Amino acid sequence: MSDSVRPLWTPSPERIERANLTRFMRFVRERHGVEAADYDSLWAWSVSDLAAFWESVWHFVGIRAHTPYHAVLEDPRMPGARWFRGATLNFAENLLSRRDDTPALIAADERGGEPVTLTYAELHRQVARLARFLREAGVGPGDRVAAFMPNRPETVIGMLAATSLGAIWSSCSPDFGFRGVMDRFGQIEPKVLIATDGYFYNGRRFDTLERVAHVAREIPAIERVVVVPYLSEAPDLGGIRGAVPWAEALAGDAEEIEFAALPFDHPVYILYSSGTTGAPKCIVHGAGGTLIQHAKELILHTDLRPGERILYFTTCGWMMWNWLVSALFVGATVVLYEGSPSHPDLGVLWRLAERLGLDVLGTSPKFLSAVEKAGLVPGRDFDLSRLRALLSTGSPLAPEQFEWVYGNVKADLQLASISGGTDIVSCFMLGSPISPVYAGEIQKRGLGMRVEAWDETGRPVIGEKGELVCTAPFPSMPVGFWNDPDGERYRDAYFRHFPGVWRHGDYIEITPRGGVIVYGRSDATLNPGGVRIGTAEIYRVVEGLDEVVDSLVIGQPWDNDVRVVLFVVLREGLTLDEALARRIRDEIRRNATPRHVPARILQIPDVPRTISGKKVELAATRVIQGEPVTNRDALANPEALDAIAALREALAR
Repeated sequence: MSDSVRPLWTPSPERIERANLTRFMRFVRERHGVEAADYDSLWAWSVSDLAAFWESVWHFVGIRAHTPYHAVLEDPRMPGARWFRGATLNFAENLLSRRDDTPALIAADERGGEPVTLTYAELHRQVARLARFLREAGVGPGDRVAAFMPNRPETVIGMLAATSLGAIWSSCSPDFGFRGVMDRFGQIEPKVLIATDGYFYNGRRFDTLERVAHVAREIPAIERVVVVPYLSEAPDLGGIRGAVPWAEALAGDAEEIEFAALPFDHPVYILYSSGTTGAPKCIVHGAGGTLIQHAKELILHTDLRPGERILYFTTCGWMMWNWLVSALFVGATVVLYEGSPSHPDLGVLWRLAERLGLDVLGTSPKFLSAVEKAGLVPGRDFDLSRLRALLSTGSPLAPEQFEWVYGNVKADLQLASISGGTDIVSCFMLGSPISPVYAGEIQKRGLGMRVEAWDETGRPVIGEKGELVCTAPFPSMPVGFWNDPDGERYRDAYFRHFPGVWRHGDYIEITPRGGVIVYGRSDATLNPGGVRIGTAEIYRVVEGLDEVVDSLVIGQPWDNDVRVVLFVVLREGLTLDEALARRIRDEIRRNATPRHVPARILQIPDVPRTISGKKVELAATRVIQGEPVTNRDALANPEALDAIAALREALAR
């Protein structure tokens, strides 16, 4: 990491003055007498007086409730804390507070053409019609409605209609195989499935009707399958049990929505762990906790305002879709993009930013690296004058990538690397619009999130690597896992290592400036010679080399120790030879330490990733050790894991 104290970007006094966060600081001063001179002092208050902070957020962002709360925080322990007791609300109602001609959704896809726009009034009308259909189909509070859908307006309409009734929404993208869908929806047994007839990706058409029919046959709980046409205007639904065309489900003239008033912690979403080393965990999130956390992150941390346009590149199987759609609460315009971010070329998202005048664009380090290696200069080639914030998540953003963004995208830009997870459907660390950006650092810990880095003895450290823990409760903690009646699996997932403290599984460092550096998953942390090494420390060096497109690093048990093994994906036409291997080792030695230098370097055609794009170090470690990977359908490219398995013999010596 660059150790320079020079910020790459500092917000202007004017930008600080008009920030939502600055208004919030005035709000808490007037309400609580809290004199927060800067972000760090505000954060310190937010984690020392949790009830006052979250109550302030509730009123500042304008949560709409049917009945008021009588206590903000009861029994502040983990797990077990109870938030906003007595309050009843509806998640969908809060996202549909507007009902005018402001664009609510703009949908584009890789085929090009004119984007589809739905105003808030049109969105409300379509949600009302689908909600009526679902109610007549017997859907009510606690029932599950699942979606096997691309990132299209119908998916958002489905979620809002389901949650307006108090049903629990769950989704996965249509590139999941049959087994992957069953591993998820088979556990939660939805009453209604909303599915597409297919999707487009990388210039190809993929028909999904056979998979939809198979899922409907195998899950008896499914009573209706609402099929959304995407590949064709009138798909053949004859082979699908309980099939109803989307147009028929929306037939009629319903205009109003009967929003169910439900407790703050009533379930709203079921999300899934990656499931690459076993059946995915079904993580249940509460409506109120999700809503208030997303509102805080979008309004205070992202500085999002009504009428602004935000796009995060995501699929419906990743928590960032849920996060993005919550921008409707702000009254912003949510831009949906469906397809490959590199088809027809890597300029597609930048062209969309120019064409639609995006204010906020969200992407990933992998995408930014691909853009850089393709030689694109987005700030030169596209009009990004409206763009004020670029968000990145999915893996750590390397210091060099920060510098590339400011040199090639835009100089006056808040580059906010953010990090959290499906487990909390939100962030632990993210941006601050009133604070500087430093290379290699996430700007700040989230307000109300008492995040610390703990060493192996459970001691908090600053300027040293440690386990990411959260030592106080927060509203978006899961309400539990599905089919975990005594909560044992839930407690084991987060509280076994440090009882009463959330251990997230990331390896981080909190800098003296209050920023956060992420070194990768702690369960994938390498430990050669007893020295802990974050995988991100190696990735940032290796993937900075022009010859290397992608990489994967694992720790292989070896000679009563662990040795570092590096797999590299090279530019087309290149072959790993001794000269390149030596150069890779020299770069790692020079930019990290001798302990980071891999004992073996091997070339592979592709890095195995989950469908949401995350590298699967643990699954690769398992196949090298001859252990089974039980859920290959969780992978976007399971053949990449086969290529690594084929190297098992080579790594036995």
